[in-house]
Amino acid sequence: MQEMPIFTRSYDLLTWLLPATNHFPRAHRHTFTARLLNAAFDLRERLEEANLRRGQARLERLIQADEALARLRVYVRLAAKWEWLDAGQYEHVAAMLTEIGKLLGGWRKVSAGMV
Repeated sequence: MQEMPIFTRSYDLLTWLLPATNHFPRAHRHTFTARLLNAAFDLRERLEEANLRRGQARLERLIQADEALARLRVYVRLAAKWEWLDAGQYEHVAAMLTEIGKLLGGWRKVSAGMV
């Protein structure tokens, strides 16, 4: 059985994001960087939880994943604004987040129709 694309893309996001945050200012590693990474891990964990559930419980986890994705987008935009990510890095991670958002939206739509 093949893994759903959203799991591959969210894994790719984590493997890109973790090393990228190593270049953020040390003064913000325990605040901003932690929040950004927590949002990324929350997203992945809610996706995993949704995959293990059915019906309304799945839909609730997908909504929580969408909330984590929204937080992650804000944090990434801030990192780019503060020039902790260069233009190319921001473009790359923004494209990753957009793709994950589309996949998540599709999964939510299908799941909502099953509830």
